[in-house]
Amino acid sequence: MLLGQKRILVTGGAGFLGTHLCRRLLGQGHEVLCVDNFSTGTRRNIEEFLDDPMFELLRHNVTFPLFVEVDEIYNLACPASPVHYQFDPVQTTKTSVSGAINMLGLAKRLKVRILQASTSEIYGDPIVHPQPEDYWGNVNPIGSRSCYDEGKRCAETLFFDYHRQHKMSIKVARIFNTYGPNMRPDDGRVVSNFICQALLGEDITIFGRGEQTRSFCYVTELIDGLDRLMNSPENITGPINIGNPNEFTIRGLAEKVIEITGSKSKIVERPLPEDDPKQRQPNIDLAEKLLGWHPTINLTEGLKRTVAYFEALLREHGKTITSDKRLQSAASA
Repeated sequence: MLLGQKRILVTGGAGFLGTHLCRRLLGQGHEVLCVDNFSTGTRRNIEEFLDDPMFELLRHNVTFPLFVEVDEIYNLACPASPVHYQFDPVQTTKTSVSGAINMLGLAKRLKVRILQASTSEIYGDPIVHPQPEDYWGNVNPIGSRSCYDEGKRCAETLFFDYHRQHKMSIKVARIFNTYGPNMRPDDGRVVSNFICQALLGEDITIFGRGEQTRSFCYVTELIDGLDRLMNSPENITGPINIGNPNEFTIRGLAEKVIEITGSKSKIVERPLPEDDPKQRQPNIDLAEKLLGWHPTINLTEGLKRTVAYFEALLREHGKTITSDKRLQSAASA
């Protein structure tokens, strides 16, 4: 192994974020062990890496222990969109909690650094805006979104308890809404929903009046933030918000997608889902100060790149990419 080269484990490596992270790490000359059970990740995402001798794929569920030899761990494994994490909520909680325990146990045995991909859902439906890392959140512990929200909160607890009790090197990133190529068209995330509906000329479904706000970060910039956090000094553990602080209403996003695609789609309103956050915007002061990180790709430019990806997907697969009816009733997060 060359000087500075690492063997890096990425759990959830065939997912949306994991794919982009694997690409970045391979581009830096590292060996990558991609672990995924393909519950939401896809083989299509990682086909470009399969012939690379520096890339290895292992089909595995992180709720079971894993015995491998690596120098660093990114723990990204968990369904991240409401459609997917609510489909099997018990398994979602197990993935967050048991998965964290297993990956922390592996990192402890190997004495290596581990990064947890946490989430802005830690903050629930926030009453503090924008959300700083010292805000404890406003989360319903027994609602339909709780399997994800509370699972991720418990994972953070485990990371910091392992850090305090076992002196482990940890990093915790709280990821805000991220979008870009390699999103699944049926994953229920608002950007992929709107783009697919617009390209197919279907009604664009928003929830309530669409006055909820979100902050959207282009995927390559999010991955840059994770990379910077992982390679930051030992004393920087996080949690650190990684997201774009520019805030948009859901209706405004729908209108922008219609404009970019040139679609004749109409915006239609649906009832609000349970515990749908009314506002979401990261305070990224810590990321700017400690990591020197700040996103620069604006929403219009990022959406154009993402639309181009879905246009190519439609040319390849046609309407079958959105055959999953769950797309029409997805939550807006």
